[in-house]
Amino acid sequence: MYEYDEDCLRTFLEKQSQLFDEPVAITLEEAEAFLEDCMAVVVDGIGEVREFFEEEGLDIEGMSEEELEEASEVFPLPNGRFLIVEG
Repeated sequence: MYEYDEDCLRTFLEKQSQLFDEPVAITLEEAEAFLEDCMAVVVDGIGEVREFFEEEGLDIEGMSEEELEEASEVFPLPNGRFLIVEG
């Protein structure tokens, strides 16, 4: 099981509306439980975001790095990392 640091949890809480119509978590504990349940991943850069989507079989051919960063499932984190949440 992956442990999500405070940056992940706070970013998800603040930006969850980019992926969900209604809040799925209100507290840090709820955010952590939700991210664990949906097996969200943290990657170290946009290249790893691309690799993750390719491994999942998503058609991202021709998508720029900016388009990948703007995907609703992708949450940019401090230090250039990304949280990927599959809704």
